Amino acid sequence: MLRIHAYDVDRLVSAALELPLDGAPAIVWYDLVNPTAEEERLVGERLGILVPTMDEMEDIELSARLYQEDGAEFMTMTVLTRPHAGTPQKVPVTFIIKGQVLVTVRHAEPRPFDAFLARARKANGGSIHAASGELIFTGLIEAIIDRMADTLERLGNDIDQISQEVFSAKSAKVNKKTRDLQELIRSIGQKGEFITVTRESLVSVSRVVAYYGALDGVDRKLSKELRQRLKLLQRDATSLGDHSAFLSGKINFLLDATLGLINLEQNQIIKIFSVASVAFLPPTLVASIYGMNFAYQPELQWHYGYHVAIGMMIFSMVMPYLYFRRRGWL
Repeated sequence: MLRIHAYDVDRLVSAALELPLDGAPAIVWYDLVNPTAEEERLVGERLGILVPTMDEMEDIELSARLYQEDGAEFMTMTVLTRPHAGTPQKVPVTFIIKGQVLVTVRHAEPRPFDAFLARARKANGGSIHAASGELIFTGLIEAIIDRMADTLERLGNDIDQISQEVFSAKSAKVNKKTRDLQELIRSIGQKGEFITVTRESLVSVSRVVAYYGALDGVDRKLSKELRQRLKLLQRDATSLGDHSAFLSGKINFLLDATLGLINLEQNQIIKIFSVASVAFLPPTLVASIYGMNFAYQPELQWHYGYHVAIGMMIFSMVMPYLYFRRRGWL
């Protein structure tokens, strides 16, 4: 699908593929969403560039993601999609800037694109971000960073909830028999994977912003406003990267703590069995002695021999139990 946008006075408007007539709004953004080969060819011929394929976009080498060709800047970043669906995915998105025109190539529909477009279509709402392809580029990155900030905030709240469930004394007493530590480990692992994907996307965004900012005064002249906007985006991406690193460390701590709790519970079970074995050992010894089939055992002739043997068994079992309780082993 090819979506074409032009800048009209103070907003973005839809445009046709035909060359704009005199006085018509200038096209500033070609948005290729799951494009066909024909759509890629049309945009490439219009701007004199070669639109990268999906395989080329997925190449992880830095030289294949950030490069100059045919007088245009090609920048591919990893964008997070479906963060609220529980199964986040990362997809490559390519930004191509040639002159004052932006081309985006994507094989998914991340929410930041829709959010930016909705804002840029409003009267006086898109004048800051939509006057040129460069400003649309920074506006889209800002929307992507805002989306990841919301995602990290939600992840932080989820991690805090897991932390309370792991360490809360009240929760441990109430749910001692019902809480599932294995399920907690599974939840912690999912959050950890989520943070990993988010951090990878943030690193990709930082590289793209740093790359385009480094072009100032070398290959093209950036306006003062654009330079300031790029610095702000770089700072925001770095700040979110630090926050994601903090959350990642917290996730690792929760994982270690949960594994420790599982070991403690297993040790508690083994301790109970060990104490029970020791407590029942003396009664077993008494029963074994008087269960032997020797011809001469004086105690077998006692009138109260049975009661004495039972009493010895109970006494020899109660004494270790009381001793263990006094030592705090139970």
